[in-house]
Parts: sequence; C-alpha cells; structure tokens
Amino acid sequence: MNTAGDERIIARAQSPVRTRRATMQDVAREAGVSVSAVSKVVRDAYGVSPDMRDRVNVAIERLGYRPHAGARAMRGSTFTVGVVLPDLSSPFPTEVAHGVSQELGDTAFQEIIALGGVEPKVQRRAVEALVDRHVDGLVLVAPWVEVAWVEELAVRVPVVAVALHGAPENFDTVTSDDRLGAALLVDHLAALGHRRIAHTAMPDGPFREPFVLSHTARRHGYEAAVRRRGLEPDVVVTSYSEEGGYAAARELFSRVEPPTAILAGADVAALGVLRAAEERGLSVPGDVSIVGYDNIMPSRIGRISLTTVDQSGPLTGSVSARLLLERIQGRERPVHYVIAPRLVPRSTAAAPPPVEP
Repeated sequence: MNTAGDERIIARAQSPVRTRRATMQDVAREAGVSVSAVSKVVRDAYGVSPDMRDRVNVAIERLGYRPHAGARAMRGSTFTVGVVLPDLSSPFPTEVAHGVSQELGDTAFQEIIALGGVEPKVQRRAVEALVDRHVDGLVLVAPWVEVAWVEELAVRVPVVAVALHGAPENFDTVTSDDRLGAALLVDHLAALGHRRIAHTAMPDGPFREPFVLSHTARRHGYEAAVRRRGLEPDVVVTSYSEEGGYAAARELFSRVEPPTAILAGADVAALGVLRAAEERGLSVPGDVSIVGYDNIMPSRIGRISLTTVDQSGPLTGSVSARLLLERIQGRERPVHYVIAPRLVPRSTAAAPPPVEP
C-alpha cells in the first residue's frame, strides 16, 4: 500500500482550486456580443440598446467580472471618484459623502474616501495619493489647502470643492449661503429679545477674501448682522467640534456678564455648548439660548431639539457628484452652486431671562 502516494493525492484534492479572473472577452462570449459592446456597457457609454445592456450585465454578474483598475487607467478612466473629508468627527462632511455615494449609485463610478485633516500638508498628501491612483475626479470637502494649488490641480483632474466660497476659474464649488444663514440665526435671536449674542468660530486657515471656507463666511455674516442691529460682535475662536464648543462655552459662561445666546458655528460645536451649560447648571433656553448650524441628525433628537440652519449635507453631496460627472464628461466652464439656507426653529432658543432690578 502506497501510503505516501495516497497522502499526496489527498493533499492535492484538499488544495484550494485557483480560478482564472474573468476577462472582458469571457463576458463577451457569455453574452454573445462583441468585446466593444462589453466595453461600452462597462463605461456606461452611449449607443447600447437596453437588451444588450441587460445581457452584458447578466454575464458580468454570472462570471463575477471586475474591470482591472490598472488597465482602466491605461485606457484613460478608472471610473473612480476621490472624496477628501477633513475628518469623521463632524457628521456634516459624512452626510456630504453619503450624498456623493447616493448620486453615483446608478452610474459606473465608485467613490474612494480619504481623510485629509485640516493641515494643508496632510491634505495635499491625501489628494496626491488619490491622483496617483488615477481617480477620474475629486470632491474636496472643506479643503484646507491654498486655492492656487487647487487651481493648478484642477488643470490635471476635474475638481469640485465643497464649502469654499469664491469663484475659482478651473474648478466648481458647492456652498451654502453661509452669510445669510448666520444672519437668519442672529435675526431669530434678536427677535426673541437677545442683545448679548456670542459666536463660536474657527481660524480662517490659509484663506483670504474672496476665497474663504464656510466657517469664515458664517462669522462674517454674524458680525454684519449684529452690527446692523447696533450690537457688538462677540467671537470666540476654537474649532468645529464638540470639544471646541465646550471650551468656547466655558470661557463665555465664566464672564461677569455672559451672553444670553450663543450661536455655535456648527451643530457639533453646539453639542459641546449644551454640555457646558448642563455642567454649569444652566437651563436651556431659560438661562441661555443655544443655536447651531448644519441640521445634522443629532440636532433633531427630541431631547436636544436644537434650533439650527439646514443646508442639507446629502443635497450638497449629490450636487457635487453631479457637477463632477459633468466635468469628467467634458464641461469646461466653472459652475458655482449655492444652496439656500433654511432656519429650523426648535426648543433651544427662547426669550432671554428678565433683567434683575
């Protein structure tokens, strides 16, 4: 009895069977069409009948065909879109990314998400890594890089920047009218009777007018709105984060004459302001009114019920993806899309406490 031989036979039988990766030629044979027809379906090109598209897609599904990214790049397209977010700590950028993903869902394109932080050097490295992987276009959410650098980048690859105000020549932008949004909040608080209205903001970063990010535009809108009412701006610069809002509120609450209302530059910062008010034993809105900006999901929870401004993160992402696809398809003239903000009054803003005699 040849035990050693039997062991070898058993070992071979138990070894995993390696299968060849399906090719475009395999799909063409399976569907009974030409290779060029398969290529058109994969590229979502014009000139393909619904019947042929269905046959090719059925064959792709049956064979598990996946186009090779390297080969796609050599042919000029990878059908990928890079989405660069500053971080994942704030819900709004992730809502924008979700909007991009939803818009791309019925196309041949797939998003690749990268985190760039808020340091220009780090963000440039993230962007360049995506360009090196031959993405067909880029959506930069609140890009903390010099506009001149993005202008040069956009000559090589289509770019849409979210939350960047101004009118660049080589790339598209999608913004909310942040100045108006901040004014809506100031007007709402002033109508309730508030005169000491503070604002939590962020550093301007590497930007100068007319190119500023949303947080700077909101600060400018706040400052103009309070001055129109004969009031003095009161700005604390921290960060758009829960910790940033918490730190700003602690500073404001420690004053001899604290504000009766705080306009946090973002909902996530407003959550930190609410935490600081709770720690100090302050009633919201009885002792202090707190409002935010973005209308993120947590602001809608009943126990929070934050007064805020809606600028629709999902819509922002959807519009950004749509504009980027137009760029990829050849549009050259820049588009600067502005989303109208909408005041959402809830339970965290009311009349200020009565002045003690």
